[in-house]
Amino acid sequence: MKKKKHAPSSALSRPLRKWWWLFMGPVVAAFIIGFVWPFIQGIYLSFCQFRLISDAKFTGVSNYVKAFNDASFRHAFWYTALFAVVSLVLINVLAFAVAYALTQGIKGSNLFRTVFFMPNLIGGIVLGYIWSMIFDGILSRYGTSILLQTKYGFWGLIILMCWQQIGYMMIIYIAGLQSVPEDMLEAARIDGASKSQTLFRVTIPNVMPSITICTFLSLTNGFKLFDQNLALTAGQPFQIQAGGTAIKTTEMLALNIYNTFYGQTSGSQGVAQAKAVIFFVLVAGLGLAQLAYTRKKEVQQ
Repeated sequence: MKKKKHAPSSALSRPLRKWWWLFMGPVVAAFIIGFVWPFIQGIYLSFCQFRLISDAKFTGVSNYVKAFNDASFRHAFWYTALFAVVSLVLINVLAFAVAYALTQGIKGSNLFRTVFFMPNLIGGIVLGYIWSMIFDGILSRYGTSILLQTKYGFWGLIILMCWQQIGYMMIIYIAGLQSVPEDMLEAARIDGASKSQTLFRVTIPNVMPSITICTFLSLTNGFKLFDQNLALTAGQPFQIQAGGTAIKTTEMLALNIYNTFYGQTSGSQGVAQAKAVIFFVLVAGLGLAQLAYTRKKEVQQ
């Protein structure tokens, strides 16, 4: 019997190449409609004064001038930057420590992984209200509240963010630790390297791809934090400036943009849109710079 000849792969791929638009078209269209067009429209509106999009009136860079002159926006920027740096360090150090401990063959490691990851499944608004009750229950014994002092609000947000994010970052670090070549670890042991030497000279350099991902996520999540900030402190307490302006001392950038957009002053929507564009450029720039820096540290296996 003669064997049937199979069609070459190039012949099979020709129909797929012919109809590629049928598969990619809806995805590209959804991306343009859901992201590209609103993004372009948002940039345009940042140069306009408007209540509704239909009555937008071009005003030039005045919205950006107002945004940079807004004391509350400048305060929110530095407050958010400090929060992002502190949360980035704590989340990644603790997540890596937990992941390293759970990859050392301890009993019940799978159960611990599940327990540490579970807080990430809870929504930010719910977490904010839960931790608000916890903190108020503790601080009320000392005659104060998380809404009365800035330092309590700051560390409350740090604790909340760490509690939610450590389990997620832990999973990424565990995947990185499990991919470290065993022959490298064995060679280090044969050469007489201590555990700390193996950790810092073999393990961590090989886990740099995971560090890159976790650092990027921690940095951007820190800057973009909104729902937890809204539920836990809503930006309180207030601080009265010399000119009579009230600043919310625990208000982060995303919440500041939200409060500006829904403010009662005329033209606040345009200023909020300008703040949102500045916010995007800031987060995108920092994220790309961090990715470029940490990728240089990655070890090519």
